[in-house]
Amino acid sequence: MKRRAPTRPDYIKWLLLLGAAALVVVMGAYVIMHYILPHSVTVDRFRYPVAGLDVSKHNGEIDFQQVVDDDYQFVFIKASEGKTYRDEAFDRNYTAARDAGLKVGAYHFFRKNRTGQEQADNFLGAVGGRELDLPLVIDLEDDWGNGATTSRQTALERVMDMIAILNGKGYDVMIYTNLDGYEKYYQGMLGDHDLWLCSFTSPDLLPNLPHRIQQFSHEGEVAGVKGDVDLNVFRGTKKEWARYLDQVKRPN
Repeated sequence: MKRRAPTRPDYIKWLLLLGAAALVVVMGAYVIMHYILPHSVTVDRFRYPVAGLDVSKHNGEIDFQQVVDDDYQFVFIKASEGKTYRDEAFDRNYTAARDAGLKVGAYHFFRKNRTGQEQADNFLGAVGGRELDLPLVIDLEDDWGNGATTSRQTALERVMDMIAILNGKGYDVMIYTNLDGYEKYYQGMLGDHDLWLCSFTSPDLLPNLPHRIQQFSHEGEVAGVKGDVDLNVFRGTKKEWARYLDQVKRPN
């Protein structure tokens, strides 16, 4: 029987099928890389001797003395989010971390659909004048539920309003974001403020970026913490860490 030569619609159909198959493979690889395989990265603690955690109520009750004994020096604690939300574990975590001797900072998750004034008021109210060793952190990132209809320009204006209010109260401010947020919000716009960067790579692979602190894993195992915890390093020596702490501005 004579075989029929493929027609143009046949070619188009096969090309579409191949494209769909390639898309499935790419999506499967993304899911494996981002949600199944560990995100931990080995960091040279000789080169980066100052390490810390960031925590919230989702980490449960933490034995911070064990954290110190496991050779961690600092912790950022979630204080608030948006206009009204306050992390219910902030007080407990703050007191226990200070008692254990950790250097303590606080962070606020920025909601792009709320004004800078509203969020500054919430953050300052949550912190409540407590003594902190590190700058107040604004966690600025995009996700599906975070002000998807708010323009980049509006979000930036609100962030800068919030920064101005916090600075006016005597606090230094640090911006937390990932590489996408660095390009979208930080670079060229917020660079006068310290950067805490999330990137699941060794700090040695990002030598030209200006971040003070790098979050390098969401899946750390640390004594005193049940389950996974975020891990961070200060990009410098212990002497540079001590100098940095001395330079951080706080209310008198």
